[in-house]
Amino acid sequence: MDSPRGFSDLVDIDRTLHEPARAAIMAVLYGVQSADFKFLLHMTQLTKGNLSAHARKLEKADFLIIKKSFRNNYPHTEYQLTQKGRMAFREYLKKLKALANVLDV
Repeated sequence: MDSPRGFSDLVDIDRTLHEPARAAIMAVLYGVQSADFKFLLHMTQLTKGNLSAHARKLEKADFLIIKKSFRNNYPHTEYQLTQKGRMAFREYLKKLKALANVLDV
């Protein structure tokens, strides 16, 4: 008996993205060109340490570009999705949608 596509897709879901904090970061960045640390902090409601740690994991997976600079002598961090990150998040959402369709949610 064949299993519906949604269930098999869930087994192959990207584990880097399938973590609530990282999924939240990706979701915010998917809708904007780029965002700074304060904006992401506000939108995700993560702690500073969690945001930094999860962003580094996304950067290591080549899903995110982190640009650090100074503005008026204060550190400024800007985040932007890579093309790979944008495509990976789109695929992640497709797999979640397929599962939701199987469950008729």
